[in-house]
Amino acid sequence: MSDRRGPLPFTYRTIDADGIDINCATAGDGPPVLLLHGYPQTHVIWHHVAPKLAENHTVVVTDLRGYGDSAKPRPTAGDHEYSKRAMARDQLLVMNELGFDRFAVAGHDRGGRVGHRLALDAPEAVSALAVLDIVPTKHTFDHADKDFGLGYYHWFFLAAGNGIPEHLIGADPRFWITSRMRARHHGGTAFDPAAVEEYVRCFDEASIAASCSDYRAAASIDLEHDSVPAQIEAPVLALWGEHSFVGRHYDVLDVWRGYAKDVRGQAFDCDHYLPEERPDEVAAALSEFF
Repeated sequence: MSDRRGPLPFTYRTIDADGIDINCATAGDGPPVLLLHGYPQTHVIWHHVAPKLAENHTVVVTDLRGYGDSAKPRPTAGDHEYSKRAMARDQLLVMNELGFDRFAVAGHDRGGRVGHRLALDAPEAVSALAVLDIVPTKHTFDHADKDFGLGYYHWFFLAAGNGIPEHLIGADPRFWITSRMRARHHGGTAFDPAAVEEYVRCFDEASIAASCSDYRAAASIDLEHDSVPAQIEAPVLALWGEHSFVGRHYDVLDVWRGYAKDVRGQAFDCDHYLPEERPDEVAAALSEFF
């Protein structure tokens, strides 16, 4: 475990999670909170929220395997390397290495799906779970329709085989990343250009391949794992953007109440990227919940 510098005013370390190097940064003091990012971003999505939470919590931000400056193992047939179970285990090992046996988790987008699996696989470790702008993967596939196919077309594009998404995205990764964030702002904090540049920097060939494998796993092995009935034991906070596809397409709280015993939450006046579009509101909601 080696200290180094990074884009946030945190202490950076690289932690070996059973052979997978995970980029990690910590700050603050108090009850531990793990923050997980989504696609196609890195831990930097929390750059507004994490310092606020660190005023009263020990905050840990990481890059998921396959993203940012974490290890990006080459995908193999079946995409087991990028199952949410494997990605969640990385995060559990990181927190254990930092000395935390029990902690809260907040995950946006893909990070919310990793957090969901972590809460199921290690209920003794997760004291509370916040999920930002998602409903469970199984629910989305079980209820997929035309609107889902058009609104979340990237789920199917990224899961395509034969190297198609890797080749097309690799031709202009900057365009792909900025296109994911275009027209997403609804009066909140604008995307920080430095943060976007960090996402672009980290979105190399290995990350493109890994992230496609992440989505292939969601449509295959993750569904196998999710087919085993299980409810989240920890309290769940669901936050979403009222202008996002999730906010427009689902009764978010009702859906999550089918997967957890204790669910609460609210919508914010924004689109998908809550930690960047509405950081003050997100930080306040998470701080109160945790």
